[in-house]
This record gives sequence, structure tokens and C-alpha cells, in this order.
Amino acid sequence: MPSAAHPCLSCGACCAYFRVSFYWAEAAPHSPDGVPEALTQKLDPQRVAMRGTDAAQPQCIALEGTIGRATRCSVYARRPSPCRELQAAWEDGQPSAKCDRARVRHGLSPLQREDWIDAPGVHGSPALHG
Repeated sequence: MPSAAHPCLSCGACCAYFRVSFYWAEAAPHSPDGVPEALTQKLDPQRVAMRGTDAAQPQCIALEGTIGRATRCSVYARRPSPCRELQAAWEDGQPSAKCDRARVRHGLSPLQREDWIDAPGVHGSPALHG
């Protein structure tokens, strides 16, 4: 049965599957609206990563809640480019192998088009714009 909420709010799998590395200038204080510097760790002279994502069993420090039940990103408005670029499967009408891999790793089934039917505030969803 389709969810009435954005599917990512009951998932969080990508936040506990991928290393989130990005150019250091995306972090505050270099960028006033960037990721809080305290939530990052230096990888090399050019890149930082979200704390917790460069581990054998990654989990982003900004992830709150329980994967597969109810989650949220504590820095959503200030999240880094890799997080902005990763689309949930079918959010824009296209499948997402990355989303599928993360969900399966956490025992969740891949998202389907139907999961977006009643999701409020989803732009580009075929169910909302088709």
C-alpha cells in the first residue's frame, strides 16, 4: 500500500550505506550555508566526509531515527552535494540502483513507482505529474 509520506522518511538506508565524501569548501565556515564543520572529517587535502560514513558499517552522524521505520537528516537544508544528487528510486520517474542497493542491504525492498502516489511535496514524481 502506498505511503502518505515521502518514502525517505521511513527509510534512511542510503545514510547508512555510502561514504559521503565531498569537496571541503562545502563545509562551514567556508560556506555559510554548508555542512557544519564539526560533522565532517578530513579525508585528504581536497575532500572531507560526513562523520560516520567512512567506516566498515557506515552511518552518517546527521541521520536521526531508525532505518526502515522513521528517519530524518538533522542537516537536510545544509546537506552536501552527494546527498543532494542521490535520488530515491522513482522520485524523478527513474529507477535508482544506488537507492535499491542501500535498501536491500538493510533488508528493505526496493522502492516502486506506487510508493510515490500519495507522497506530498514530491516534485517530478510521475504519480503527481503524469
